[in-house]
Amino acid sequence: MMKKLYRSTKNTQFAGVLGGIGELYSIDVSLLRILTVVSGFFTGGMVWLIYIIAAVVMPTDKELE
Repeated sequence: MMKKLYRSTKNTQFAGVLGGIGELYSIDVSLLRILTVVSGFFTGGMVWLIYIIAAVVMPTDKELE
């Protein structure tokens, strides 16, 4: 069965986007958070804008059940 991308309701700090990505790809979510914050400074905030859009568009893990 194919895994789906979702926002996590268990592993969340802001909206759960990075928690869902970390669970899907088995990546430490703390590392993803650090990379997101740092890359946001280098891209002029574009990464943060993408994060906000993903938070609005992505379903939560509860909605996929």
